[in-house]
Amino acid sequence: MPATNRQMHFGLLMTANGSHFGGWRLPDADPATSFQLKHYLDLALEAERGCFDLVFMADTLALIPTQLPATLGHAPPIAHLEPLTLLSALAACTTHIGLAGSATTTYHQPYQVARQFASLDHISGGRAGWNLITSGNPAEAWNFGFDRHPDHADRYDRAREFAEVVFALWDSWTDDAFVYDKQKGLYFDPQGMRPPNHHGKHFRVQGPLNMARSPQGRPVVAQAGSSEPGRALAAATADIVFTAQRNIAGARAFYADLKARAAANGRDPATLAILPGVAPVIGSTEAEARRRFEALQEAFDPLVGIDALSAEFGIDLSAYPLDQPLPGDLPASPRATSRRDLMLEQMRSEGLTLRQLGAQTASLGHWVLCGTPASIADTLEEWFHGGAADGFIMMPGALPAGLRDFVRQVVPELQRRGLFRTHYQGTTLRGHLGLERPGT
Repeated sequence: MPATNRQMHFGLLMTANGSHFGGWRLPDADPATSFQLKHYLDLALEAERGCFDLVFMADTLALIPTQLPATLGHAPPIAHLEPLTLLSALAACTTHIGLAGSATTTYHQPYQVARQFASLDHISGGRAGWNLITSGNPAEAWNFGFDRHPDHADRYDRAREFAEVVFALWDSWTDDAFVYDKQKGLYFDPQGMRPPNHHGKHFRVQGPLNMARSPQGRPVVAQAGSSEPGRALAAATADIVFTAQRNIAGARAFYADLKARAAANGRDPATLAILPGVAPVIGSTEAEARRRFEALQEAFDPLVGIDALSAEFGIDLSAYPLDQPLPGDLPASPRATSRRDLMLEQMRSEGLTLRQLGAQTASLGHWVLCGTPASIADTLEEWFHGGAADGFIMMPGALPAGLRDFVRQVVPELQRRGLFRTHYQGTTLRGHLGLERPGT
């Protein structure tokens, strides 16, 4: 999009009661909404009312293992509907908003994923998005017949080839291949068939996909890895990058790095939208917003935070003093993740104790932004114009109230400033993002 017309992009992370671990314990929360279609439909329609680019569903193929026995059964909501099934249902009841869901390259096959998301693109009229993940939950291995989770490098090596095959399958028919010529009795033109015939290190896939090319040509691809292999994969394959950034300096560095990597891959950096996660807590005054956040924190069990940190770090942290920082010589961990590095850096820079660091996990480790509608708009504008973001993934701590507050109070403020659309100008997710439809 031209710089003079550049506007923010917004996505919503859809969960049952919000992205804060204490959200499900608030007095007006209904935890059973995890499995209720109407709840997610209401969220999608509210986000569509606010002209959001997309709604997004994360996924994991196993319960996240409890590290501390005392927290068993006390963890926040970890069970939810399968994304593709839910998004297909939402497609029938929405008209404009993009519908993105996670599917792992570690425990799925490329043909399966290509077919599922092409189907969602057809069903939704061009609004599908695939969040390409490599599975961070080692317990998934036990549900697919494996004794252990693949190493980080091996997962990303497989993911790179996986994406290559999926793209080739999405392109395995020309746009005009299905002619439906009744007079000639010709259903499709064989000249428009382009099977990948892929023979690689991880996959052998002949193709073509057994359906016509989808409305977007290729569904939008999102990626969330911030490690070195994750950034390399995103720069080469993604249209959207979700990222956890807690301050503008770190966000600017990440933004500049990803844009430079995209250019090095021969891409226009403007075609890669970088969307940090933000958990807005809105009040009529700053004090009211802070009180609302404190209510969420009070509903959060500190031991659950230590358990979540232990899972992220790959080591049991319960033996360390809660009111002291973690030592610098932590044992080596098989889970050397970018999120762990981000948390350790935050602990050092802010002088946090283990208890305080555990409390940060309550918002999934993402940036919490408390304030009035105007002050929140000010901060989002600073990041947007300051080279830190192309938009944001909204992760309200409490749903549905947090989404309604943002759509009805912050969005109008951003629209008044010319920073966000007042109506949809197209019907596809690629159109919302300002991306061209890829040709064949």
